Amino acid sequence: MRNKWLWVASVFVYAFLYLPLVIVIAYSFNDSRLNAEWVGFTLHWYQVLLNDEQMLRAALNSLLIACTASGIATVLGTMAGIAIHRYKLKLLPVLVITPVAMPEILLGVSLLLFFIQVLNLTLGMLSVLIAHITFCIGFVAIIVRARLAGMDESIFEAARDLGATPWQTFRLVTLPLILPGVIAGALMAFTLSIDDFVITFFTAGVGVATLPLQIYSMIKIAVTPEVNAVSTLLMMLTLGMIVIASRISPEAIKGNA
Repeated sequence: MRNKWLWVASVFVYAFLYLPLVIVIAYSFNDSRLNAEWVGFTLHWYQVLLNDEQMLRAALNSLLIACTASGIATVLGTMAGIAIHRYKLKLLPVLVITPVAMPEILLGVSLLLFFIQVLNLTLGMLSVLIAHITFCIGFVAIIVRARLAGMDESIFEAARDLGATPWQTFRLVTLPLILPGVIAGALMAFTLSIDDFVITFFTAGVGVATLPLQIYSMIKIAVTPEVNAVSTLLMMLTLGMIVIASRISPEAIKGNA
């Protein structure tokens, strides 16, 4: 009986989580300008989406920011993950992981004040990029650290005993072993960056639009099937990245969770 109620509770929880996503996908094919009721099946809203210059520009901005931020965050996060694993300093994990644990709205406001009052930086693509790199580094570091935690330290000691320099040990031994974790971290950073709304909202200047910001500006007027269509594509991209990351380094994803 206990298992039965556990299954019932699980079904309700998963339905609560995923049913809204299924509705978003379904109504992206709705042959109606409003999502008040189902009228019929159509691909019209995907055609409208492909001809929407503002949406395409916002998507291009999101892709540019996500690719750049994930690339830089992967390099810095990998170095941070290795440093946390090797040096065992108590303060270092706190400094690296704090942006991950901090509420997004607090991080967004902090970065906004830092850019304006300290750096006197005009908000724009650069400020958004720096903000995304800041919160992505911690996620990459956690995944790389989780990958390193499951390795035998004697491998690295053997390389040094055989005369390898620190750079040779990293290039020929450490990097190939942690590469799945590095790739998984890069994919996770890309996913988080392209999906981010809160931090981007605070750090984007006038005239800078990313995909989440563009979607938000559209739903303030009405939730049209075009919004459903772009949300569906963004959802598929995000889920695809997460699935690839989990397949490449499943133990790293579990460690991050």
